[in-house]
Amino acid sequence: MTITSPHLGSSQAWTDAQLLYALEEVVEKELNRHLKVAKDWMPHEYVPFSDGRNFPGVFEDGQAWESEQSKVTDIGKIALVVNLLTEDNLPSYHHEIASLFGRDGAWGTWVHRWTAEEGRHGIVMRDYLLTSRAVDPDKLEQFRMAHMAEGFESDNRHSMLHSVAYVAFQELATRVSHRNTGHQSGDPVCDRMLARIATDENLHMVFYRNLLGAAFELAPDLTMQSVRDVVVNFRMPGHGMPGFERAAAQMAIGEIYNMRIHHDDVIQPVLRYLKVLDIDGLGPEGLKAQEELGLYMNGLDSEASKFDEKLAMRKARMAARAQA
Repeated sequence: MTITSPHLGSSQAWTDAQLLYALEEVVEKELNRHLKVAKDWMPHEYVPFSDGRNFPGVFEDGQAWESEQSKVTDIGKIALVVNLLTEDNLPSYHHEIASLFGRDGAWGTWVHRWTAEEGRHGIVMRDYLLTSRAVDPDKLEQFRMAHMAEGFESDNRHSMLHSVAYVAFQELATRVSHRNTGHQSGDPVCDRMLARIATDENLHMVFYRNLLGAAFELAPDLTMQSVRDVVVNFRMPGHGMPGFERAAAQMAIGEIYNMRIHHDDVIQPVLRYLKVLDIDGLGPEGLKAQEELGLYMNGLDSEASKFDEKLAMRKARMAARAQA
């Protein structure tokens, strides 16, 4: 590390500025690792442009959009819109992390690199949706304007450690959502595109997860409290978009993202990899946060089991109706 804590028994002494400085070498190491394993890809190579047609407007031969023009499933369309609108707020996300992490040194290089990679996701998803006519283009643009006009303020903007903890989980959540959307889309082209995006998101998760692990070594109590706060209060970044609650409920039933997936495929893997619930040597506040985190995870697992039961019952009813 660049510096060591002058108060090894009290990580409360750390400030955001000190942590940013202390973690600079870790950021540089993770950035170099990321650049070695990340592969550049071309968004236009994943879009079936030959399927495209003009829309009405300046083109006299434009063909109006109709829902039957796309092979994408209904749940796939819902999830694609949610995922794209989430990506659309990239300018606000960039502002948030650039303000927290800075624009200089390894931190700044990572911030700009991450933004550039995330920009591809919005480009390719919008091109795919318009070319394949999966969604109403007028409504999609209206949603984009409404969502971006609201801006975005992170629940964790008050703390660098909270922000690092959040993105460690959120990047994995986004990866899972994209991957499951591809599986449920009914279109192999869409599945391949979202698999490519999910690969990026997984690499972003690894960057932040490893950074979070280094933070635990430096300031275990503060980091444990940050992880507890983030996990207990976790919300996806698209929560402010028009109709998000209804879309999220449909995605839960459609098994794209629900409590079971959130517990098993997002929160638990990060906690397990970093051995968060097994860390010892914590002070009173860190130990309290660790215990509360463990209790919350048990409760989340129980709630996920209840959801699983309800979902199984719903499937059984639908199967019975189909056979009637």
